[in-house]
Amino acid sequence: MYNIKEYTTVIRERLSDYRFYHSLCVAESAKELARRYGADEEKAEVAGILHDIMKESTKSEQLEIIEKAGMTITDLEKNRKKFYHQISGSAYAKAVLGIEDKEILDAIRYHTTGRANMSLMDEIIYLADFISADRDYEDVDIMRRKVEEGKAEGLLYATRYTIKSVIKKGKILHPETVNAYNWIINTYFNE
Repeated sequence: MYNIKEYTTVIRERLSDYRFYHSLCVAESAKELARRYGADEEKAEVAGILHDIMKESTKSEQLEIIEKAGMTITDLEKNRKKFYHQISGSAYAKAVLGIEDKEILDAIRYHTTGRANMSLMDEIIYLADFISADRDYEDVDIMRRKVEEGKAEGLLYATRYTIKSVIKKGKILHPETVNAYNWIINTYFNE
């Protein structure tokens, strides 16, 4: 149904070697996680390959594609380019590539911040981006181990890691990440 080869060609043209390789790795991790959790592997691969399609685009190009797709961006997001690429990536998949599947679009849209009430596909792309083979950040081995222990453990560790990292850098914490954290605790760890 989806043309992975075409999407791979599109991202190859839009991304640096580093980001292209990262996208391939996330797609592979997403497929593996989809298999493990009983989700659609093809959709996971599509969302994984496209999740960073706009990461290296200019702010104006990203805002243009968001507008073209009829998507909204909050004032907080407008003032922080870091948040653009997940929204503009989803917008690009919709407006340019013609993808209409809400699971894929949302998984791209929330792969950085997470959100409350994440779908299984949202969770898969969120985790795949953290554990892909190319990742080498300080806690990546712990992160991978947590995902091996279980999806809930992986989600909790990833979200805590994000919150601590953002606070340590003195940056703005997206409200969706806070919502994701609270939802993860309430959904998976509420006793």
